[in-house]
Amino acid sequence: MLLTLIITNFIGALIVKVFCKLTTGICRSNNQLVSKVVLVTKVDEEIGYETAKNLAERGARVIVACSNEGRGTAARDEIIASTGNRDVHYRQLDFTSLRSVRAFADGVIRDEKRLDVLINNASVCDTNYSKTEDGLLLGMQINYFGPFLLTSLLLPLLKASAPSRIINMSTIAHRTGNIDLENLNMEKETEETFNYKQAYRNAKLCNVLTTVELAQMLKGTGVTVNSANPGASPSDVFPILEQSWLCFLKPIVQFFFKTAWEAAQTFIYLAVTPELDEVSGKHFADCRRANVSNITQDKKLTQKLWDVSERLVGLK
Repeated sequence: MLLTLIITNFIGALIVKVFCKLTTGICRSNNQLVSKVVLVTKVDEEIGYETAKNLAERGARVIVACSNEGRGTAARDEIIASTGNRDVHYRQLDFTSLRSVRAFADGVIRDEKRLDVLINNASVCDTNYSKTEDGLLLGMQINYFGPFLLTSLLLPLLKASAPSRIINMSTIAHRTGNIDLENLNMEKETEETFNYKQAYRNAKLCNVLTTVELAQMLKGTGVTVNSANPGASPSDVFPILEQSWLCFLKPIVQFFFKTAWEAAQTFIYLAVTPELDEVSGKHFADCRRANVSNITQDKKLTQKLWDVSERLVGLK
């Protein structure tokens, strides 16, 4: 009986694994990016690294950004060594500081003649109830407010480089997000009532909603913007597992989840596929269109969210 149960579970696990592999989207485009300039944030984590490496292989000038200079320069050097493309450059960017975001954007605008692809890859789930120097909730600033400000500041360069593309990180968690424009920074929460998972969901929903609104704002400019769900990869949950007694689950997670290379494919697909030249305001997963929360159809909400976000990051 026990042996039968073990065999049944093993076969079931293999079926799930095969299904996951067969449904994982892979970018099939061979499109090259010679003479193009690409910016990838949070390159010190695996998905950002794999994305930047692939785009460097295609001949792009790649700007890799993250807050830790040691990890950022190491990622840059590894990409250069792996691809042979020496036109890969590290710039420090700390999303926990809007001052850093502004300085970073100023440097890119000053030094770069063009920007063809902006990939907002930053994503952190497990954050505590703490505020940044800007008075914003840490998780909301890293996942949403920081990338929102960066995108807004780089829009003039992206427009001047058109056709160009913006790709925003989101996840399936956005479907359970909640937008309260009177509490966008979760000011009504206390350390006791704060739920970091809900903050993460809210931020990811904000990314999808502002993608829809920005697409409307950019009509006719030659700049497209889409959001992407890279899917679950071990890097998403390993930090949480390593801090708990559940660390023994790491091999199981490794077995079922996407590899970082697989998780990067949708970002790459959105960055390089010629057929997407005029596709904007959409959400993608596994290199194909994906469903989003029905709330994205609320135009008044997307407009108000944009306005509130501009105020909170100091653009108004």
